[in-house]
Amino acid sequence: MRLHRLDLTAFGPFGGSQTVDFDELSAAGLFLLHGPTGAGKTSVLDGVCYALYGAVPGARQSGQGLTLRSDHAAAATRTSVTLELTVAGRRLEITRQPPWERPKKRGTGSTLDKAQSWLREYDGRAGSWKDLSRSHQEIGEEITQLLGMSREQFCQVVLLPQGDFARFLRADAEARGKLLGRLFDTHRFAEVEKRLAERRRTAEAQVREGDAALLADAHRMQQAAGDAMELPELAPGEPGLAEAVLSAAAVARATAREQLTIAHCGLAAAESRQAAAERDLADVRELDRLQRRFAQARERAALLEERADGYHQAQARMERARKAEAVAPALELREAAEAEHRRAAAAEARARGLLPETFAEAGAAGLASAARRSAEELGGLDSARRAEQRLGQLVAERADLEHEERSDEDVLQEAETWLAGWDESRAGLQQDVESAQEAATRAEQLAVQREPARKRLAAARQRDEFARDTDGAQRQVIEATERALKARAEWLEVKEQRLNGIAAELAAQLTEGAPCAVCGATEHPAPARKDAGHVDRATEERALAASQHADEERAEAERRLAFVQRALAAAQGEAGDTSTEELAVQVEELEREYTQARGLASALHTATEQLRQAERERERRLTAQREAAVRTASRGARRDALDRERTALEAELAEARGEAGSVAVRAAQLERQAALLTDAADTARVAEDTAQRLKDADARLADAAFRAGFDTPGAAAAALLDDAAHRDLQHRLDAWQAEEAAVRAVLAETDTAEAARQPDADVTGAERVAADAAGRVREAASARDAAARRCAELDRLSARAAGGLRRLAPLREEYDRVARLSALAAGTSADNERKMRLESYVLAARLEQVAAAATVRLQRMSSGRYTLVHSDDRSGRGRSGLGLHVVDAWTGRERDTSTLSGGETFFASLALALGLADVVTDEAGGVRLDTLFIDEGFGSLDDQTLDEVLDVLDALRERDRSVGIVSHVADLRRRIHAQLEVVKGRSGSVLRQRGGG
Repeated sequence: MRLHRLDLTAFGPFGGSQTVDFDELSAAGLFLLHGPTGAGKTSVLDGVCYALYGAVPGARQSGQGLTLRSDHAAAATRTSVTLELTVAGRRLEITRQPPWERPKKRGTGSTLDKAQSWLREYDGRAGSWKDLSRSHQEIGEEITQLLGMSREQFCQVVLLPQGDFARFLRADAEARGKLLGRLFDTHRFAEVEKRLAERRRTAEAQVREGDAALLADAHRMQQAAGDAMELPELAPGEPGLAEAVLSAAAVARATAREQLTIAHCGLAAAESRQAAAERDLADVRELDRLQRRFAQARERAALLEERADGYHQAQARMERARKAEAVAPALELREAAEAEHRRAAAAEARARGLLPETFAEAGAAGLASAARRSAEELGGLDSARRAEQRLGQLVAERADLEHEERSDEDVLQEAETWLAGWDESRAGLQQDVESAQEAATRAEQLAVQREPARKRLAAARQRDEFARDTDGAQRQVIEATERALKARAEWLEVKEQRLNGIAAELAAQLTEGAPCAVCGATEHPAPARKDAGHVDRATEERALAASQHADEERAEAERRLAFVQRALAAAQGEAGDTSTEELAVQVEELEREYTQARGLASALHTATEQLRQAERERERRLTAQREAAVRTASRGARRDALDRERTALEAELAEARGEAGSVAVRAAQLERQAALLTDAADTARVAEDTAQRLKDADARLADAAFRAGFDTPGAAAAALLDDAAHRDLQHRLDAWQAEEAAVRAVLAETDTAEAARQPDADVTGAERVAADAAGRVREAASARDAAARRCAELDRLSARAAGGLRRLAPLREEYDRVARLSALAAGTSADNERKMRLESYVLAARLEQVAAAATVRLQRMSSGRYTLVHSDDRSGRGRSGLGLHVVDAWTGRERDTSTLSGGETFFASLALALGLADVVTDEAGGVRLDTLFIDEGFGSLDDQTLDEVLDVLDALRERDRSVGIVSHVADLRRRIHAQLEVVKGRSGSVLRQRGGG
């Protein structure tokens, strides 16, 4: 990494813009950054760090960057830092602006602008800069990746603070570990220690959990085995617990299997006794069943004997019903003939009741002859009906002609009336269209004039407002000028008073034996004294600040006056000299005329459409007038023809209808009379036929009853049974016969009769014996099942415990391995002889590299006397690994670095810092650091040592490095020609660069 240019604006003590050309300073290889205390030497280094990382080192970073702004800067100047550098072969430019609390552009008060960042890269081929990013996060990640180190590492490696390394030499192992840990980022090794400890605790908890689960299974096995198992008195995690539990479980399983065998034998004996009792019970129950069966059969036989008379009567009734079934068809035929004859007689009576009395005694033949005569007369009225229908059509057509004539007369009258006023209507509509067109044209003209008039009115109002503001701004400029002149006069007066008393201030800084800053004398016989009205520096600075503030207010008032005057001139150029009231009246009049014209123009479409509709209406009425005239001419001939046809039809119809009101009425009378006569003749013939069939059915019924053995047809009808009665009687007969057969069969059984001769069976006693045997079987089965469940539960729990032990074995091995590693990394293991933690071990290796790199330069600075070596010896009761000793070649002894003198400590810490820079650079991926800064400490060296230190620093140029020394030592200003001086003043510090290549 090589720095090229640094631009600082309103940053730290620099009120204005300052530029550092590192290329010019680096040409000499070694350059000096000097200046009085508080001038801002460290602020130059802070600017480099802020440009790269967006933050400054240590406690100086606070307030989100607001404290980086210079108190000497003008209010309108924004704080900015720009750094141009080359890193990893890329030339970059970084610009950062911290948050800025600036004055508001309008009104009073201030507003906060956010921080901004820019990153650009120089394109050598194009010869121009190209933007890369404006994101704080992206720029920070890009710079960190290119440099390969954090802000803390950069501040320790590039900005070498000798005081920190002097403390490092005198610090204990813990303090050194903290500093090295930040530089080399070894927290990952501490995380490894923590992870190992966490894994150890996790594995230990899992092992204890597995042992607790095993012990819980052991308790369950003890509950299942009863008193046959004793648990070991061991806690989870203690050795031997698993083996003791498995041994006790094996004893419990063997005992349970012996108990299961005994239970099987007892169950077999109980089942044998139960089978014998069940067979005896079955024999007793069969004997009891046969005895009860025989007794029931005897009772049923007695009951059949009692009901024998009823059975014989039912048999006789069934026989008579079978004989009557032969007469049933004749009975049904006679009933059907009688019903048919009654219906035919009733129909004949109804038909004769509708006829005139002249046909009351006529037979079927007479009624049929009268019906034929009526039909013949009805056929002769067909032509009269057609004539009557035509007459109705003629009357309707004649009425339609009269209606059309009246309608055409109305159409003609209306058309004549409307057409008489057509010319006047058309002229009025044409006038409306022309008026609307003129209004539309006027509206377009007014629209063009309206917008300029509005702009002139707005400009006139701004002109009036700016005129008022100009008067106020002029008064403010006059007042601000007076205040500025007064404040400057007061400041000059205060400054003169202070210059008059400056000798007293210088005298107050004199120290006995120290040279005077003015004359250089070490004796001060008559120092000046402060009088009562002495003005100190703070009073002068307050007066200066008040004067500057007044000048700023005057400048702001003048800027505002100029702005208002420019705005007034622009408004006057646009509005002219016309007053605002006159322009407002003109705009109002234009708006009124425009609105009126727009309203009249909006009726253009309506007026045009009305004119088109009126013309179409005129054409329609002329057409209707012509058509009505044609229809009127043709209607006269049609009316005369209809009248002649109507007279002829009326004469024909008067002859055909006779006394009836019309031909239709006469035809209806004949049609109804013919229908009634035909119906009466048909019903009379049907009644004669049904009477003959009824007489034949009576003769056949009497013959069938005689052949079936009945005296009369009525007796045969009484003997018949309907279906329900027949089924009921047959069911009773079948049931009696079946019961009689069943009783005879039971009484004839040999085993039933033999059982009836034996003593009564004792079923209750046999059931009691069988129940006792079943209870003993259940008890034996329960004992067998309990033993089987005990065995199964013990087998299941034992298998689960064994499986858990198998699963726990790798975990226990993992726990042992992790516990050993955790103790070794934490430094608590017996194998770790030096009690070094893992992070300390890594840091010890890094410290050893740093000591080796530092020794190369320390030997040159000390003329080969001192060598830095790393020590891993323990100090007291603490842990070892971060000891640092110095070997004195003059005495040959090794001693702690805290015993070095002040000058020795400086060049030892300088060598250590340079060595650390080399190691951290290699650790960061070999990023080349071509620019380094060394801060203070040179005043503690004698001339010879200073020469040797400068030779070492000058030798860094062999690697094309440039080293900047930050120091107050005056002798360095003579030895180093390339210098960057920081000069402080009342308006802030400035940079002066000289002596570069």
